[in-house]
Amino acid sequence: MSLSTLPPQYPDEPKIPILPNMLTAGNLLCGFFSILTIFKGMQFDSGSPEAFEYYRQATYLIFAACAFDLLDGRVARLCRADGSFGREFDSIADVVSFGIAPAMLLARAVLFQLPVPYLGDGIAVLYLLCAALRLARFNCMAAAPRKPNQSSDFVGLPVPMAAGAVVSTMYLVIDITTNRNLVIAQPWQYTMAVAMAILALLMMSRVIYPSFKHITFRKRGTITAILLAVITVGALVCFPWIAPALFFLCYLLYGLVLRPFLTRKMRRALEVHDEEDDEETPDDLEQI
Repeated sequence: MSLSTLPPQYPDEPKIPILPNMLTAGNLLCGFFSILTIFKGMQFDSGSPEAFEYYRQATYLIFAACAFDLLDGRVARLCRADGSFGREFDSIADVVSFGIAPAMLLARAVLFQLPVPYLGDGIAVLYLLCAALRLARFNCMAAAPRKPNQSSDFVGLPVPMAAGAVVSTMYLVIDITTNRNLVIAQPWQYTMAVAMAILALLMMSRVIYPSFKHITFRKRGTITAILLAVITVGALVCFPWIAPALFFLCYLLYGLVLRPFLTRKMRRALEVHDEEDDEETPDDLEQI
Protein backbone atom coordinates (compact mmCIF):
# COMPACT_ATOMS: atom_id res chain seq x y z
CA MET A 1 0.00 0.00 0.00
CA SER A 2 1.44 3.37 -1.01
CA LEU A 3 1.77 6.24 1.40
CA SER A 4 -0.73 8.29 -0.59
CA THR A 5 -3.49 5.78 0.19
CA LEU A 6 -2.86 5.71 3.95
CA PRO A 7 -5.12 7.80 6.20
CA PRO A 8 -3.54 11.10 7.29
CA GLN A 9 -1.72 11.10 10.61
CA TYR A 10 -1.73 13.97 13.10
CA PRO A 11 0.56 14.83 16.01
CA ASP A 12 -0.37 13.46 19.41
CA GLU A 13 -2.35 15.71 21.72
CA PRO A 14 -0.18 17.15 24.51
CA LYS A 15 -0.91 16.15 28.07
CA ILE A 16 -2.67 19.03 29.83
CA PRO A 17 -2.42 19.00 33.65
CA ILE A 18 -5.63 20.47 35.04
CA LEU A 19 -4.67 22.29 38.24
CA PRO A 20 -1.61 24.26 37.02
CA ASN A 21 -3.38 25.30 33.84
CA MET A 22 -6.47 26.35 35.77
CA LEU A 23 -4.24 28.77 37.65
CA THR A 24 -2.77 29.98 34.36
CA ALA A 25 -6.31 30.46 33.08
CA GLY A 26 -6.99 32.58 36.17
CA ASN A 27 -3.98 34.71 35.21
CA LEU A 28 -5.37 35.12 31.68
CA LEU A 29 -8.87 36.00 32.87
CA CYS A 30 -7.56 38.60 35.32
CA GLY A 31 -5.65 40.22 32.49
CA PHE A 32 -8.71 40.16 30.23
CA PHE A 33 -11.00 41.73 32.82
CA SER A 34 -8.36 44.34 33.67
CA ILE A 35 -8.37 45.39 30.01
CA LEU A 36 -12.16 45.63 30.03
CA THR A 37 -11.93 47.78 33.17
CA ILE A 38 -9.38 50.06 31.50
CA PHE A 39 -11.74 50.53 28.55
CA LYS A 40 -14.46 51.61 30.98
CA GLY A 41 -12.08 54.18 32.46
CA MET A 42 -11.22 55.49 29.00
CA GLN A 43 -14.84 56.59 28.58
CA PHE A 44 -14.18 59.40 31.07
CA ASP A 45 -11.86 62.40 30.74
CA SER A 46 -8.15 61.66 31.17
CA GLY A 47 -7.08 62.26 34.75
CA SER A 48 -10.62 62.43 36.09
CA PRO A 49 -11.43 60.71 39.41
CA GLU A 50 -13.95 58.47 37.64
CA ALA A 51 -11.32 57.24 35.17
CA PHE A 52 -8.76 56.73 37.93
CA GLU A 53 -11.20 54.64 39.92
CA TYR A 54 -11.51 52.17 37.05
CA TYR A 55 -7.75 52.18 36.56
CA ARG A 56 -7.33 51.42 40.26
CA GLN A 57 -9.61 48.41 39.86
CA ALA A 58 -7.51 47.31 36.89
CA THR A 59 -4.39 47.38 39.06
CA TYR A 60 -6.02 45.01 41.54
CA LEU A 61 -6.77 42.58 38.72
CA ILE A 62 -3.19 42.72 37.44
CA PHE A 63 -1.85 42.11 40.94
CA ALA A 64 -4.23 39.11 41.13
CA ALA A 65 -2.80 37.90 37.81
CA CYS A 66 0.67 38.14 39.38
CA ALA A 67 -0.51 35.90 42.22
CA PHE A 68 -1.88 33.31 39.77
CA ASP A 69 1.36 33.47 37.78
CA LEU A 70 3.36 32.92 40.96
CA LEU A 71 1.32 29.86 41.88
CA ASP A 72 0.92 28.02 38.58
CA GLY A 73 4.61 27.21 38.16
CA ARG A 74 4.95 26.08 41.78
CA VAL A 75 1.91 23.84 41.52
CA ALA A 76 3.20 22.38 38.25
CA ARG A 77 6.55 21.54 39.84
CA LEU A 78 4.90 20.05 42.93
CA CYS A 79 2.69 17.90 40.69
CA ARG A 80 5.67 17.12 38.42
CA ALA A 81 3.49 18.33 35.57
CA ASP A 82 5.57 21.14 34.10
CA GLY A 83 6.00 20.82 30.34
CA SER A 84 5.93 22.58 27.00
CA PHE A 85 2.14 23.10 26.98
CA GLY A 86 2.13 24.86 30.32
CA ARG A 87 5.08 27.03 29.29
CA GLU A 88 3.36 28.15 26.07
CA PHE A 89 0.00 28.71 27.76
CA ASP A 90 1.67 30.70 30.50
CA SER A 91 3.38 32.94 27.94
CA ILE A 92 0.09 33.63 26.17
CA ALA A 93 -1.52 34.59 29.47
CA ASP A 94 1.47 36.75 30.39
CA VAL A 95 1.26 38.69 27.11
CA VAL A 96 -2.30 39.68 28.01
CA SER A 97 -1.92 40.27 31.76
CA PHE A 98 1.63 41.67 31.87
CA GLY A 99 1.98 43.03 28.35
CA ILE A 100 -1.22 44.52 26.93
CA ALA A 101 -2.89 45.56 30.20
CA PRO A 102 0.16 47.38 31.71
CA ALA A 103 0.89 49.01 28.34
CA MET A 104 -2.62 50.45 28.28
CA LEU A 105 -2.21 51.69 31.85
CA LEU A 106 1.08 53.31 30.90
CA ALA A 107 -0.52 55.34 28.14
CA ARG A 108 -3.74 56.23 29.93
CA ALA A 109 -2.92 56.51 33.63
CA VAL A 110 0.82 57.11 34.09
CA LEU A 111 2.03 59.05 31.03
CA PHE A 112 -1.21 60.72 29.95
CA GLN A 113 -0.03 64.18 31.09
CA LEU A 114 3.03 64.33 28.84
CA PRO A 115 2.86 67.47 26.67
CA VAL A 116 4.58 65.76 23.71
CA PRO A 117 1.88 64.16 21.51
CA TYR A 118 1.91 60.37 21.36
CA LEU A 119 5.03 60.08 23.53
CA GLY A 120 3.15 58.09 26.15
CA ASP A 121 1.65 55.84 23.47
CA GLY A 122 5.11 55.29 21.99
CA ILE A 123 6.58 54.21 25.32
CA ALA A 124 3.59 51.92 25.88
CA VAL A 125 4.18 50.29 22.47
CA LEU A 126 7.88 49.87 23.33
CA TYR A 127 6.91 48.20 26.61
CA LEU A 128 4.49 45.81 24.88
CA LEU A 129 7.00 44.80 22.20
CA CYS A 130 9.76 44.21 24.75
CA ALA A 131 7.42 42.13 26.92
CA ALA A 132 6.39 39.92 23.99
CA LEU A 133 9.98 39.51 22.80
CA ARG A 134 11.14 38.75 26.36
CA LEU A 135 8.57 35.95 26.68
CA ALA A 136 9.51 34.48 23.29
CA ARG A 137 13.21 34.59 24.21
CA PHE A 138 12.51 32.95 27.56
CA ASN A 139 10.65 30.05 25.89
CA CYS A 140 13.51 29.51 23.44
CA MET A 141 16.08 29.48 26.25
CA ALA A 142 13.92 27.17 28.39
CA ALA A 143 13.53 24.69 25.52
CA ALA A 144 17.28 24.59 24.79
CA PRO A 145 19.39 21.76 26.30
CA ARG A 146 20.56 22.63 29.78
CA LYS A 147 24.25 23.47 30.05
CA PRO A 148 26.55 22.30 32.87
CA ASN A 149 26.51 24.71 35.82
CA GLN A 150 23.68 26.65 34.20
CA SER A 151 22.15 29.20 36.54
CA SER A 152 18.42 29.32 37.24
CA ASP A 153 18.48 33.12 37.44
CA PHE A 154 16.61 35.26 34.93
CA VAL A 155 18.41 36.84 31.98
CA GLY A 156 16.67 40.20 31.68
CA LEU A 157 13.92 41.63 33.86
CA PRO A 158 11.04 39.12 34.21
CA VAL A 159 7.83 40.31 32.57
CA PRO A 160 5.67 39.92 35.73
CA MET A 161 8.12 42.06 37.70
CA ALA A 162 8.09 44.70 34.96
CA ALA A 163 4.30 44.70 35.02
CA GLY A 164 4.35 44.99 38.80
CA ALA A 165 6.63 48.03 38.54
CA VAL A 166 4.28 49.69 36.05
CA VAL A 167 1.13 48.91 38.02
CA SER A 168 2.59 49.93 41.38
CA THR A 169 3.78 53.21 39.85
CA MET A 170 0.31 53.82 38.46
CA TYR A 171 -1.25 53.03 41.83
CA LEU A 172 1.08 55.58 43.47
CA VAL A 173 0.21 58.20 40.82
CA ILE A 174 -3.50 57.69 41.46
CA ASP A 175 -3.02 58.04 45.20
CA ILE A 176 -0.97 61.23 44.82
CA THR A 177 -3.33 62.93 42.36
CA THR A 178 -6.68 61.89 43.83
CA ASN A 179 -6.37 61.07 47.53
CA ARG A 180 -3.67 63.66 48.32
CA ASN A 181 -4.64 66.33 45.76
CA LEU A 182 -1.04 66.81 44.62
CA VAL A 183 0.04 67.79 41.11
CA ILE A 184 2.91 65.93 39.47
CA ALA A 185 5.31 68.54 38.09
CA GLN A 186 6.38 68.34 34.46
CA PRO A 187 10.01 67.30 35.25
CA TRP A 188 8.65 64.34 37.19
CA GLN A 189 6.41 63.43 34.27
CA TYR A 190 9.42 63.22 31.96
CA THR A 191 11.33 61.31 34.65
CA MET A 192 8.57 58.71 34.76
CA ALA A 193 8.59 58.49 30.96
CA VAL A 194 12.34 57.82 30.90
CA ALA A 195 12.01 55.31 33.75
CA MET A 196 9.24 53.42 31.95
CA ALA A 197 11.32 53.29 28.75
CA ILE A 198 14.31 51.93 30.69
CA LEU A 199 11.99 49.42 32.36
CA ALA A 200 10.89 48.16 28.95
CA LEU A 201 14.47 47.83 27.68
CA LEU A 202 15.53 45.96 30.83
CA MET A 203 13.26 43.09 29.82
CA MET A 204 15.36 42.52 26.70
CA SER A 205 18.69 43.20 28.42
CA ARG A 206 21.30 40.71 29.64
CA VAL A 207 21.04 41.93 33.23
CA ILE A 208 20.78 38.99 35.64
CA TYR A 209 17.90 38.99 38.13
CA PRO A 210 17.44 36.39 40.89
CA SER A 211 14.70 33.83 40.49
CA PHE A 212 12.46 33.14 43.50
CA LYS A 213 10.36 30.48 41.77
CA HIS A 214 11.94 27.62 43.74
CA ILE A 215 11.24 29.07 47.19
CA THR A 216 9.15 26.69 49.29
CA PHE A 217 8.19 26.43 52.95
CA ARG A 218 10.81 23.69 53.32
CA LYS A 219 13.59 25.80 51.85
CA ARG A 220 16.10 27.03 54.39
CA GLY A 221 16.58 30.78 54.35
CA THR A 222 19.15 33.03 55.95
CA ILE A 223 18.40 35.45 58.75
CA THR A 224 18.89 38.34 56.32
CA ALA A 225 16.38 36.94 53.82
CA ILE A 226 13.81 36.25 56.54
CA LEU A 227 14.24 39.74 57.98
CA LEU A 228 13.81 41.33 54.56
CA ALA A 229 10.66 39.27 53.97
CA VAL A 230 9.14 40.36 57.29
CA ILE A 231 9.96 44.02 56.58
CA THR A 232 8.42 43.75 53.10
CA VAL A 233 5.18 42.24 54.37
CA GLY A 234 4.93 44.81 57.16
CA ALA A 235 5.49 47.69 54.74
CA LEU A 236 2.84 46.35 52.34
CA VAL A 237 0.30 46.24 55.16
CA CYS A 238 1.14 49.63 56.68
CA PHE A 239 1.89 51.62 53.50
CA PRO A 240 -0.02 49.96 50.65
CA TRP A 241 0.06 53.06 48.41
CA ILE A 242 3.85 53.37 48.19
CA ALA A 243 5.35 50.10 49.46
CA PRO A 244 4.68 48.09 46.23
CA ALA A 245 6.43 50.75 44.13
CA LEU A 246 9.43 50.75 46.49
CA PHE A 247 9.54 46.94 46.48
CA PHE A 248 9.71 46.71 42.70
CA LEU A 249 12.19 49.59 42.56
CA CYS A 250 14.48 47.75 44.97
CA TYR A 251 14.25 44.60 42.82
CA LEU A 252 15.09 46.59 39.68
CA LEU A 253 18.08 48.31 41.26
CA TYR A 254 19.29 45.12 42.94
CA GLY A 255 19.82 43.34 39.63
CA LEU A 256 20.90 46.42 37.68
CA VAL A 257 23.21 48.16 40.16
CA LEU A 258 23.94 46.16 43.33
CA ARG A 259 24.07 42.46 42.45
CA PRO A 260 26.99 42.59 39.98
CA PHE A 261 29.25 43.89 42.77
CA LEU A 262 28.24 41.37 45.45
CA THR A 263 30.29 38.31 46.28
CA ARG A 264 28.72 34.85 46.08
CA LYS A 265 28.53 34.73 49.88
CA MET A 266 26.67 38.03 50.04
CA ARG A 267 24.27 36.89 47.31
CA ARG A 268 23.48 33.72 49.25
CA ALA A 269 22.65 35.84 52.28
CA LEU A 270 20.01 37.70 50.27
CA GLU A 271 18.76 35.07 47.82
CA VAL A 272 17.43 31.54 48.10
CA HIS A 273 19.20 28.97 45.94
CA ASP A 274 18.34 25.51 44.73
CA GLU A 275 20.29 22.56 46.04
CA GLU A 276 22.18 22.24 42.77
CA ASP A 277 23.21 25.89 43.09
CA ASP A 278 24.81 25.20 46.46
CA GLU A 279 27.82 23.60 44.82
CA GLU A 280 30.85 25.85 44.71
CA THR A 281 31.31 27.09 41.14
CA PRO A 282 33.64 29.85 39.96
CA ASP A 283 32.10 33.23 39.31
CA ASP A 284 33.18 33.06 35.68
CA LEU A 285 30.89 30.06 35.13
CA GLU A 286 27.78 32.00 36.06
CA GLN A 287 25.35 32.89 33.32
CA ILE A 288 25.92 36.40 31.98
